[in-house]
Amino acid sequence: MRFRMDSFYHLHLYICIVFCSVSQCFTNQVKADQTAQIIVNASNAVGRSIPETLFGIFFEEINHAGAGGLWAELVSNRGFEAGGPHAPSNIDPWSNIGDEVYVNISTERSSCFARNIVALRMDVLCNSSGPNICPDGGVGVYNPGFWGMNIKKGKTYKVIFYVKSSGSLNLSVSLTGSSGVPILATANVIASASDVSNWTKMEVLLEAEDTNHNSRIQLTTTLKGVIWLDQVSVMPLDTYKGHGFRTDLFEMLTELKPRFLRFPGGCFVEGEWLRNAFRWKETVGPWEERPGHFGDVWMYWTDDGLGYFEFLQLAEDLGAAPIWVINNGISHNDEVNTSSILPFVQEALDSIEFARGSSDSKWGALRASMGHLEPFDLRYVAVGNEDCNKKHYLGNYLNFYSAIKQAYPDIGIITNCDGSSQPLDHPADFYDYHVYTSASDLFSRNHKFDTASRSGPKAFVSEYAVTGNDAGQGSLLAALAEAAFLLGIERNSDIVSMASYAPLFVNSNNRRWNPDSIVFNSSHVYGTPSYWMQQFFTESSGATLLDTTLQTNSSSLVASAISWKSSMDNKNYIRIKVVNIGSNSIELKIYVRGLDPNSISGSSKTVLTSNKVMDENSFAQPRKVIPVQSPLEAADNVLDVVLSPYSFISFDFLRQSSSLKSH
Repeated sequence: MRFRMDSFYHLHLYICIVFCSVSQCFTNQVKADQTAQIIVNASNAVGRSIPETLFGIFFEEINHAGAGGLWAELVSNRGFEAGGPHAPSNIDPWSNIGDEVYVNISTERSSCFARNIVALRMDVLCNSSGPNICPDGGVGVYNPGFWGMNIKKGKTYKVIFYVKSSGSLNLSVSLTGSSGVPILATANVIASASDVSNWTKMEVLLEAEDTNHNSRIQLTTTLKGVIWLDQVSVMPLDTYKGHGFRTDLFEMLTELKPRFLRFPGGCFVEGEWLRNAFRWKETVGPWEERPGHFGDVWMYWTDDGLGYFEFLQLAEDLGAAPIWVINNGISHNDEVNTSSILPFVQEALDSIEFARGSSDSKWGALRASMGHLEPFDLRYVAVGNEDCNKKHYLGNYLNFYSAIKQAYPDIGIITNCDGSSQPLDHPADFYDYHVYTSASDLFSRNHKFDTASRSGPKAFVSEYAVTGNDAGQGSLLAALAEAAFLLGIERNSDIVSMASYAPLFVNSNNRRWNPDSIVFNSSHVYGTPSYWMQQFFTESSGATLLDTTLQTNSSSLVASAISWKSSMDNKNYIRIKVVNIGSNSIELKIYVRGLDPNSISGSSKTVLTSNKVMDENSFAQPRKVIPVQSPLEAADNVLDVVLSPYSFISFDFLRQSSSLKSH
């Protein structure tokens, strides 16, 4: 994903000229008296296997997708490093409790962690008695997290912090409302001077007595002296499998049944400058020792709690194949000359050893020490992101390709260069294809891969979405055009091996890209119509593509059909999917051939539509545009249905295992 103001201008101009009016463009294509028919040959003998990996997800650290999102850490800037490596520094979003008469807050380069040396210093000037008595509740610091912490009644939160003190310690650790009241949970950490004369790790479990979606963590005292704090963490205990993933957001991902996970970017991998690129070695090992970094493309700090190991764990937890996007020595603004690229190549080889190496290898041993003794199933590596036209890309790429293939010949390597229109001039297993465009253009691209070469590397459509005026903040129109595009990918899955929407997540408090698949804040989450559209394809990966003929004089229809055996009930199903992006209803006749008469039962239809084509979901109406399922009465091998305007419909047929005719 690339963002440039000049490209944004040209995209906006293109949308204004080519797609000046949604209703005008599509209304002219559709007439009220149109009819269509679909003929599906349900015989697997003439069908074609769809790749097991066809539909997956792409996670980029953008829009606070991870920090303040899927990664359940509630403290923002937990190590006080976001203000830079020098002292004094900005500690935002940490703030003082008590004014300078009672407490002075500063930073020092005095941490016990060499890679993140900045720590917080509190000079407490007041006391519990004497001439300068501390105010009620004490003095100290608080952190509101990422636009407020979501604290729920009855849930337990683990608070970890490192502390050092000039004297004895009596520190109140509390979860409170945004103004310091009410107190939702609290505990006192008491230690003698000798116990905290050096840096000491403290751990507290807090059970919330009430619910507050806009809470904060605060650490306060009424004892005069100096207290140093570092690496303050608050994590809910109920993360997925204890792996640190926010449960409600993780569940949104499982509903998509992704077969792969591309990570961690995107532009996040590159950085505006290489000094701010994602460096995997700085994101592994104990979380307290990770230095974090400023993502200068999307302009926010990440503590890198969600690091390389956690991405691999996320893929495993989802049952998805990890696709690791490595930096190839190129950022948006600077490049490593090919003559100097070998250290970057070695970084890539080390990262693969971390994932796949035995527990007695150097980097495999580090993985094992983090709790994953067995290797991860890493089979795909993408060399760079959107770098094909950069001066040193090809030379750098060839160095990565040869080194990785020599060490790991089974790994599939993905080039940034598009091979859909002309042959590549370099070896690759897959080529990357990105498209962000208007609804009308993406709809037309359902034919994009019809004429692509069937020899050479396969296509990986790793980023697609409708953007601009057609998209709003996630519109029905966008979802319909994207559905048509995916039907074309499904139909061309002999050459397209993988496809994923982008971006995946957006924290509504920090929208850096629009639209997105899943929208959330600290306490709530909803899927855009594009999210729900993707659920129509959850059974497609590994299914059989059926021979399908669409006969119509309408240019607003796209269709595809699959058959698959459900892992839930071990029964066989047929699914016919149809997009109608026109403004009128269409009478559709469906013929399912290759089956015995009266062999279809348990049929249903699922419809994604709404009253207006630009309708969106929101926190106030999270289910305004969602699929609605209903039974089909008297379903048989021939079916007459009506396609609603602006709709995406699937027809699911349960078939008897003996119903197929021999051919």
